[in-house]
This record gives sequence, C-alpha cells and structure tokens, in this order.
Amino acid sequence: MFFGSGEFGVPSLRWLVNSRHEAALVVTQPDRPAGRGKKVLPTAIALQAEKEGLTVERCPEVNAPAFVERMGSVGAELGIVVAFGQKLEAAARSAFANGCVNLHGSLLPKFRGAAPIPWTILAGEVKTGVTVFRLVDRLDAGPILVQRETMIGPTETSGALHDRLARIGCDAMEAALRLLEASPGWAGEPQDESRATRAAKLSKSEGYLRFDEPAEQIALRCRAMWPWPGARCRYVSARGKKAEVTIAGATAVPGPASEAPGTITPVLTVATGAGTLEIHELQPAGKRLMSWRDFVNGRHVRPGDRFESIDLRSMRE
Repeated sequence: MFFGSGEFGVPSLRWLVNSRHEAALVVTQPDRPAGRGKKVLPTAIALQAEKEGLTVERCPEVNAPAFVERMGSVGAELGIVVAFGQKLEAAARSAFANGCVNLHGSLLPKFRGAAPIPWTILAGEVKTGVTVFRLVDRLDAGPILVQRETMIGPTETSGALHDRLARIGCDAMEAALRLLEASPGWAGEPQDESRATRAAKLSKSEGYLRFDEPAEQIALRCRAMWPWPGARCRYVSARGKKAEVTIAGATAVPGPASEAPGTITPVLTVATGAGTLEIHELQPAGKRLMSWRDFVNGRHVRPGDRFESIDLRSMRE
C-alpha cells in the first residue's frame, strides 16, 4: 500500500507500478485549495495514481479506527510512505505484516523533519542522499534499511535537488524491497542519535535576506529557499524606485567590499558583510524569472543602487 501526497513521491509510485510488485491501494491527502485562485486540486500522487489506473483513497485521518480496519482488509504486506503528510501511528502500521517503510530526502539521522532538502543546502553540506527506514513512533527515527548518497552541485537549488533525490529514491526503494523479500523480519540498522539534527517546516521568514551576513551564507540561502519561500529582498534605485525581488541563484565572490552591505558595486555585484554577491537569476514580484543581465538592462541598474532587507515586522506568514 502506497501512502503519498507530494511531488517527491511521484517517481517512486511510477517505479512501483512498473515493478513486479503490486500497489494494492494508494492513500493520499484530500483535495485542497491551492494557488492564488484557491482552486481545489488533487495531490500530485492522486493525479499520478489515477493516470496509472490505481485505486486511490483520499484520507483526512489515516489513524481513524475505521480506516485502520479498511487498510487491514486490503491484505497488503507492506506500507510504503513517501511525502504523505500524516503520521502513521502504531495501530495503522500494524495493518501490514511487514510494517511500514519511509523514503526520506536526507542521510538520516541528519535533517529529520519536514524540510530536509533546503536545510541541507543552507547548512553548506556538500553531500546528501536519501534514506529508506522503518517507521516508528518518533519522527524519522526508525532503523535504516538503505541509503544512497550523492554530491550537491555548487549552484544546485532546493528545487533541482528535490527532483534529483526523488529519482534516486527509486533505486533506494527497490534495494529496500529486495532486502525485505530476502529477510522480511530484518529490523534495520539503528540510527546514531548523537548525530541527529532537525529540519523543521519552512516559514516565509526563512527566506528574508540580510546583506550584513557573509556573501557565502546569502548565496546558500538563495539556493536553499528556491523555489519556496524564496530569498526575498527589495531593490532600491538611486532615484528611489523600489521593487520586491526574489533571488533564485547567486554565488559568493571572495575579497573585501568597500561599499556598505547591500550596495551595488562598480562591477554590478552586491556588497555584503563579507565578500560580494554575484547574482545570476532573480524574479521581481509578479514577474517572470529573469537573468541578472536582463534585470540590469530593464531597470537601468547602476552602481550605488542597493538591495535592502524587508522589514520583518511587516511580514505576513
């Protein structure tokens, strides 16, 4: 039985459909309003499952006794959980003879939680991966069955890494199922609790830039927060015109900056608390993503213009 809602689980569901295993049932979150128009939309997993001709249950509470009984009646041997959005309690997990496994987008025990990929990039990690582990009561703390590692590209964003890890997850899940076929009762390897770190759900406030920070940290935040919530700030021209922008890609340039943090330098980089920031792509509010060159030409950006932080007191989460 496959439990999933978000895009991260779509490649795994596709792999499962094309494997020699049978997806007896797909369980996902209910349809919800999304986007500016708040149109009620199905989850990415619901769309994929219906495209594959699978039976789909939209479940608001997976641990409700009636639904636990429904799961048990299906007779599935294993529960596979990928970006589902609900915690399966012990009673729900006991509906499966071989328990439940989860695919997580980090090398556990590092970055347990809802947003492992952006926090991994923000921490400056050069390596990450995926983990398939057994579900237990504690969040992302169960014994590890399989891990797959990969290097993080020097300019890779959370969005790009998310998609790549989702594909790598197929290989990890296939290996985990082979292990469980050979030894269904294998518990897995316990996680090292001394190495555990947290990766809490992101809020909009995580994306607000401060140019008195080092350029390296700002560049990491730009990559980590794209596409959501976005590394946001305000461009201010020397003539006083303002525009809120989201910086999607940037790299740090070593060396001192003589200008005040946030000031655009003579070579059109941005002064920071340490080093300068070379912007590659950004998105003005309500506009398309564009290159820094197109923004410079379109806005007639000049040295002495600046980027400034958005007042946190005016934020609306």
